Amino acid sequence: MNRLTREERIRILHLLCEGNGIRAVTRLAGTSKNTVAKLLVDAGQALDMYQDRVLRGLTCQRVQLDEIWSFACAERSNSNDTSPKNPSDVWTWVAIDADTKLVPTWFVGDRSSDSARQFLGDLGTRVSERMHLTSDGPGSYLKAVDHIFGEDIGHAVLDKHYGRPGQPTPESPERYPGLAAYGGAKREEMIGSLDPALIRTSYVERHTTTSRTSTRRLMRLTNAFSKKVESYCYAIGMHFAYYNFVRIHEALRTTPAMAAGVTDRHFEIGDLITVLENWERSN
Repeated sequence: MNRLTREERIRILHLLCEGNGIRAVTRLAGTSKNTVAKLLVDAGQALDMYQDRVLRGLTCQRVQLDEIWSFACAERSNSNDTSPKNPSDVWTWVAIDADTKLVPTWFVGDRSSDSARQFLGDLGTRVSERMHLTSDGPGSYLKAVDHIFGEDIGHAVLDKHYGRPGQPTPESPERYPGLAAYGGAKREEMIGSLDPALIRTSYVERHTTTSRTSTRRLMRLTNAFSKKVESYCYAIGMHFAYYNFVRIHEALRTTPAMAAGVTDRHFEIGDLITVLENWERSN
Protein backbone atom coordinates (compact mmCIF):
# COMPACT_ATOMS: atom_id res chain seq x y z
CA MET A 1 0.00 0.00 0.00
CA ASN A 2 1.32 3.45 -0.92
CA ARG A 3 1.98 5.69 2.06
CA LEU A 4 2.16 9.46 2.10
CA THR A 5 5.60 10.92 2.67
CA ARG A 6 6.13 13.30 5.57
CA GLU A 7 6.31 16.23 3.13
CA GLU A 8 3.00 15.22 1.54
CA ARG A 9 1.36 14.97 4.96
CA ILE A 10 2.64 18.42 5.90
CA ARG A 11 1.28 19.92 2.70
CA ILE A 12 -2.15 18.28 3.01
CA LEU A 13 -2.52 19.21 6.69
CA HIS A 14 -1.55 22.81 5.96
CA LEU A 15 -4.10 23.04 3.16
CA LEU A 16 -6.84 21.65 5.42
CA CYS A 17 -5.97 24.06 8.24
CA GLU A 18 -6.12 27.05 5.91
CA GLY A 19 -9.76 26.58 4.94
CA ASN A 20 -9.63 24.20 1.99
CA GLY A 21 -12.21 21.46 1.62
CA ILE A 22 -11.29 17.82 1.09
CA ARG A 23 -12.04 17.87 -2.64
CA ALA A 24 -9.98 21.02 -3.14
CA VAL A 25 -7.07 19.43 -1.25
CA THR A 26 -7.25 16.32 -3.43
CA ARG A 27 -6.86 18.48 -6.51
CA LEU A 28 -4.06 20.62 -5.06
CA ALA A 29 -2.12 17.72 -3.53
CA GLY A 30 -2.80 15.19 -6.30
CA THR A 31 -4.03 12.47 -3.98
CA SER A 32 -7.29 10.64 -3.36
CA LYS A 33 -10.26 11.85 -1.32
CA ASN A 34 -10.07 8.81 0.99
CA THR A 35 -6.39 9.49 1.69
CA VAL A 36 -7.08 13.09 2.69
CA ALA A 37 -10.10 12.09 4.80
CA LYS A 38 -8.08 9.41 6.65
CA LEU A 39 -5.28 11.86 7.38
CA LEU A 40 -7.81 14.34 8.77
CA VAL A 41 -9.34 11.68 11.04
CA ASP A 42 -5.96 10.45 12.32
CA ALA A 43 -4.57 13.96 12.81
CA GLY A 44 -7.75 15.09 14.55
CA GLN A 45 -7.57 12.23 17.05
CA ALA A 46 -3.84 12.66 17.70
CA LEU A 47 -4.03 16.44 18.14
CA ASP A 48 -7.10 16.16 20.39
CA MET A 49 -5.21 13.83 22.72
CA TYR A 50 -2.12 16.03 22.65
CA GLN A 51 -4.04 19.17 23.58
CA ASP A 52 -5.98 17.32 26.26
CA ARG A 53 -2.63 16.45 27.84
CA VAL A 54 -0.75 19.76 27.57
CA LEU A 55 -3.53 22.30 28.15
CA ARG A 56 -3.46 21.89 31.93
CA GLY A 57 -2.55 24.13 34.87
CA LEU A 58 -3.43 27.27 32.89
CA THR A 59 -3.55 30.71 34.51
CA CYS A 60 -6.41 32.18 32.49
CA GLN A 61 -8.09 35.00 34.41
CA ARG A 62 -10.58 36.48 31.94
CA VAL A 63 -12.35 33.87 29.86
CA GLN A 64 -15.01 34.54 27.24
CA LEU A 65 -17.52 31.90 26.14
CA ASP A 66 -19.48 31.44 22.93
CA GLU A 67 -21.18 28.76 20.84
CA ILE A 68 -20.69 28.20 17.12
CA TRP A 69 -23.58 26.71 15.18
CA SER A 70 -23.09 24.26 12.34
CA PHE A 71 -24.76 21.10 11.10
CA ALA A 72 -23.87 17.58 10.01
CA CYS A 73 -25.41 15.52 7.20
CA ALA A 74 -28.13 18.08 6.46
CA GLU A 75 -29.65 21.23 7.91
CA ARG A 76 -32.55 20.49 10.23
CA SER A 77 -34.98 22.21 7.87
CA ASN A 78 -33.93 19.80 5.10
CA SER A 79 -33.58 16.66 7.20
CA ASN A 80 -36.23 14.04 7.96
CA ASP A 81 -34.00 12.32 10.53
CA THR A 82 -33.34 14.31 13.72
CA SER A 83 -32.62 11.34 15.98
CA PRO A 84 -29.69 11.47 18.43
CA LYS A 85 -27.70 9.38 15.95
CA ASN A 86 -28.16 12.12 13.36
CA PRO A 87 -28.54 15.34 15.38
CA SER A 88 -28.30 17.66 12.36
CA ASP A 89 -27.66 20.82 14.40
CA VAL A 90 -24.18 20.80 15.96
CA TRP A 91 -22.93 23.38 18.46
CA THR A 92 -19.27 23.94 19.29
CA TRP A 93 -18.86 25.48 22.74
CA VAL A 94 -15.66 27.56 22.83
CA ALA A 95 -13.72 29.26 25.66
CA ILE A 96 -10.98 31.79 24.94
CA ASP A 97 -8.53 33.53 27.26
CA ALA A 98 -9.01 37.26 26.65
CA ASP A 99 -5.35 38.00 27.45
CA THR A 100 -3.43 35.28 25.59
CA LYS A 101 -6.16 34.36 23.03
CA LEU A 102 -5.59 30.69 23.90
CA VAL A 103 -8.53 28.33 23.46
CA PRO A 104 -8.13 26.07 26.54
CA THR A 105 -11.13 23.88 25.79
CA TRP A 106 -14.07 23.32 23.47
CA PHE A 107 -16.97 20.90 23.36
CA VAL A 108 -19.08 19.61 20.47
CA GLY A 109 -22.68 18.78 21.28
CA ASP A 110 -26.13 20.31 21.40
CA ARG A 111 -27.15 23.53 23.15
CA SER A 112 -28.52 21.88 26.28
CA SER A 113 -27.66 22.40 29.95
CA ASP A 114 -25.94 19.01 29.96
CA SER A 115 -23.56 20.15 27.21
CA ALA A 116 -22.90 23.37 29.15
CA ARG A 117 -22.00 21.35 32.26
CA GLN A 118 -19.62 19.09 30.36
CA PHE A 119 -18.00 22.06 28.64
CA LEU A 120 -17.51 24.10 31.82
CA GLY A 121 -16.54 21.03 33.83
CA ASP A 122 -13.64 20.42 31.47
CA LEU A 123 -12.66 24.10 31.60
CA GLY A 124 -12.54 23.90 35.39
CA THR A 125 -10.00 21.05 35.27
CA ARG A 126 -7.62 23.09 33.10
CA VAL A 127 -7.45 26.46 34.88
CA SER A 128 -5.55 26.62 38.16
CA GLU A 129 -6.59 30.15 39.24
CA ARG A 130 -9.86 31.89 39.98
CA MET A 131 -11.20 33.24 36.72
CA HIS A 132 -13.94 35.51 35.52
CA LEU A 133 -16.28 34.22 32.85
CA THR A 134 -18.25 36.33 30.41
CA SER A 135 -20.94 34.47 28.50
CA ASP A 136 -23.81 35.43 26.26
CA GLY A 137 -27.49 34.98 26.94
CA PRO A 138 -28.32 31.22 27.03
CA GLY A 139 -29.66 30.28 30.46
CA SER A 140 -27.87 26.93 30.29
CA TYR A 141 -24.71 28.73 31.44
CA LEU A 142 -26.26 29.94 34.69
CA LYS A 143 -27.04 26.53 36.14
CA ALA A 144 -23.82 25.03 34.81
CA VAL A 145 -21.60 27.71 36.34
CA ASP A 146 -23.32 27.33 39.70
CA HIS A 147 -23.08 23.52 39.51
CA ILE A 148 -19.39 23.41 38.51
CA PHE A 149 -17.84 26.41 40.29
CA GLY A 150 -20.29 27.61 42.94
CA GLU A 151 -19.12 30.96 44.31
CA ASP A 152 -15.45 30.34 43.50
CA ILE A 153 -15.64 32.30 40.25
CA GLY A 154 -16.77 35.56 38.71
CA HIS A 155 -19.49 35.38 36.09
CA ALA A 156 -21.12 38.08 34.00
CA VAL A 157 -23.61 37.86 31.16
CA LEU A 158 -23.59 40.04 28.06
CA ASP A 159 -27.10 39.58 26.73
CA LYS A 160 -27.41 40.87 23.17
CA HIS A 161 -30.76 41.69 21.64
CA TYR A 162 -31.66 41.28 17.99
CA GLY A 163 -34.67 42.16 15.94
CA ARG A 164 -36.61 39.87 13.67
CA PRO A 165 -34.34 38.17 11.07
CA GLY A 166 -34.39 40.10 7.83
CA GLN A 167 -36.03 43.14 9.38
CA PRO A 168 -34.75 46.30 7.62
CA THR A 169 -33.25 49.19 9.55
CA PRO A 170 -32.71 52.86 8.61
CA GLU A 171 -29.00 52.13 8.15
CA SER A 172 -29.64 49.01 6.07
CA PRO A 173 -33.02 49.13 4.30
CA GLU A 174 -32.39 45.88 2.44
CA ARG A 175 -31.04 43.14 4.68
CA TYR A 176 -29.96 39.59 3.98
CA PRO A 177 -33.01 37.38 4.84
CA GLY A 178 -31.25 35.41 7.57
CA LEU A 179 -29.56 38.39 9.24
CA ALA A 180 -31.16 39.88 12.35
CA ALA A 181 -30.73 43.56 13.22
CA TYR A 182 -28.63 44.22 16.34
CA GLY A 183 -30.67 45.93 19.04
CA GLY A 184 -28.14 46.55 21.81
CA ALA A 185 -26.73 44.62 24.79
CA LYS A 186 -27.35 44.38 28.51
CA ARG A 187 -24.49 43.66 30.96
CA GLU A 188 -25.39 41.78 34.12
CA GLU A 189 -23.09 40.54 36.89
CA MET A 190 -24.21 37.12 38.12
CA ILE A 191 -21.38 36.21 40.55
CA GLY A 192 -18.75 38.63 41.89
CA SER A 193 -18.06 42.07 40.44
CA LEU A 194 -16.11 43.30 37.43
CA ASP A 195 -15.45 46.53 35.63
CA PRO A 196 -18.35 46.81 33.13
CA ALA A 197 -15.84 47.63 30.40
CA LEU A 198 -14.40 44.13 30.81
CA ILE A 199 -17.76 42.41 30.41
CA ARG A 200 -17.45 41.61 26.74
CA THR A 201 -17.39 38.71 24.32
CA SER A 202 -15.64 40.47 21.45
CA TYR A 203 -12.53 38.26 21.49
CA VAL A 204 -14.40 34.97 21.36
CA GLU A 205 -16.74 36.32 18.69
CA ARG A 206 -13.74 37.43 16.64
CA HIS A 207 -12.35 33.94 17.07
CA THR A 208 -15.64 32.55 15.72
CA THR A 209 -15.00 34.53 12.55
CA THR A 210 -11.48 33.08 12.38
CA SER A 211 -12.90 29.58 12.80
CA ARG A 212 -15.47 30.04 10.08
CA THR A 213 -12.95 31.39 7.57
CA SER A 214 -10.23 28.82 8.27
CA THR A 215 -12.36 25.70 8.74
CA ARG A 216 -14.24 24.75 5.61
CA ARG A 217 -16.89 22.79 7.51
CA LEU A 218 -17.92 25.92 9.41
CA MET A 219 -18.33 28.16 6.38
CA ARG A 220 -21.90 29.16 5.63
CA LEU A 221 -23.71 28.56 2.33
CA THR A 222 -21.29 25.92 1.02
CA ASN A 223 -21.52 22.20 0.28
CA ALA A 224 -18.44 21.44 2.40
CA PHE A 225 -20.39 20.61 5.56
CA SER A 226 -19.59 17.43 7.52
CA LYS A 227 -21.49 14.30 6.59
CA LYS A 228 -20.77 12.76 10.02
CA VAL A 229 -20.51 14.38 13.45
CA GLU A 230 -17.34 12.39 14.13
CA SER A 231 -15.62 13.91 11.09
CA TYR A 232 -16.71 17.36 12.26
CA CYS A 233 -15.13 16.75 15.69
CA TYR A 234 -11.82 15.67 14.15
CA ALA A 235 -11.73 18.74 11.89
CA ILE A 236 -12.47 21.03 14.85
CA GLY A 237 -9.73 19.45 16.98
CA MET A 238 -7.23 19.93 14.16
CA HIS A 239 -8.31 23.54 13.72
CA PHE A 240 -7.76 24.39 17.40
CA ALA A 241 -4.32 22.76 17.39
CA TYR A 242 -3.34 24.89 14.40
CA TYR A 243 -4.83 28.02 15.99
CA ASN A 244 -3.24 27.49 19.41
CA PHE A 245 0.21 26.30 18.40
CA VAL A 246 0.99 27.26 14.78
CA ARG A 247 -0.85 30.37 13.67
CA ILE A 248 0.75 33.67 14.72
CA HIS A 249 -1.81 35.94 16.37
CA GLU A 250 -1.60 39.34 14.70
CA ALA A 251 -1.97 41.38 17.90
CA LEU A 252 0.24 39.16 20.07
CA ARG A 253 2.91 38.57 17.39
CA THR A 254 3.25 35.05 18.71
CA THR A 255 1.06 31.98 19.05
CA PRO A 256 -1.55 31.77 21.83
CA ALA A 257 0.19 28.69 23.25
CA MET A 258 3.45 30.63 23.64
CA ALA A 259 1.64 33.65 25.13
CA ALA A 260 0.00 31.37 27.69
CA GLY A 261 3.26 29.60 28.58
CA VAL A 262 2.07 26.21 27.31
CA THR A 263 5.15 25.96 25.09
CA ASP A 264 8.33 27.99 24.70
CA ARG A 265 8.58 27.73 20.91
CA HIS A 266 6.60 28.36 17.77
CA PHE A 267 5.23 25.15 16.27
CA GLU A 268 5.39 24.47 12.56
CA ILE A 269 3.04 22.18 10.63
CA GLY A 270 5.82 19.59 10.81
CA ASP A 271 5.52 19.60 14.60
CA LEU A 272 1.83 18.67 14.29
CA ILE A 273 2.83 15.82 12.00
CA THR A 274 5.36 14.72 14.64
CA VAL A 275 2.51 14.58 17.18
CA LEU A 276 0.58 12.42 14.70
CA GLU A 277 3.56 10.12 14.13
CA ASN A 278 4.06 9.67 17.89
CA TRP A 279 0.36 8.84 18.24
CA GLU A 280 0.57 6.28 15.43
CA ARG A 281 3.55 4.55 17.06
CA SER A 282 1.66 4.26 20.35
CA ASN A 283 -1.43 2.72 18.75
